[in-house]
Amino acid sequence: MAESESVPRLCQVVLDGTDIRTLAEFYRSLLGLVYRPGDEPPADGSPDERGSDWLVLRSPQGATQLAFQQVDRLPEATWPEHDVPQQLHLDLTVGSVAELEVQHERVLRLGGRLRYDRIDDPDEPLRVYADPAGHPFCVFVG
Repeated sequence: MAESESVPRLCQVVLDGTDIRTLAEFYRSLLGLVYRPGDEPPADGSPDERGSDWLVLRSPQGATQLAFQQVDRLPEATWPEHDVPQQLHLDLTVGSVAELEVQHERVLRLGGRLRYDRIDDPDEPLRVYADPAGHPFCVFVG
């Protein structure tokens, strides 16, 4: 690629969901992200209009990370079975097996589900989970 060639930059990863507020809350809590101004849940109990369409999470420093788009239906990925492919997954890393154990408890407490466990692998300990909408994601020591 020529140095002067223009390339697009990755803005965010967008996850579909049938309940994007729940999905956004899961990743906000898991990854320590914050809502884009205006995307926070209504504090006064009023209707959650943004939570029924499109939400964006950012890093605490302001960089966009994940977005969520409301859909009417979403078949849950069946990985490691192949009936409904995962199509995309997120890879998250931790520094040690001990931290992987800590994050395992957090993922489950936040509503994630364990799909595959390879924590005893000496080369790459990992666990694969499904988020509340069924999207797979990995947490591995790296």
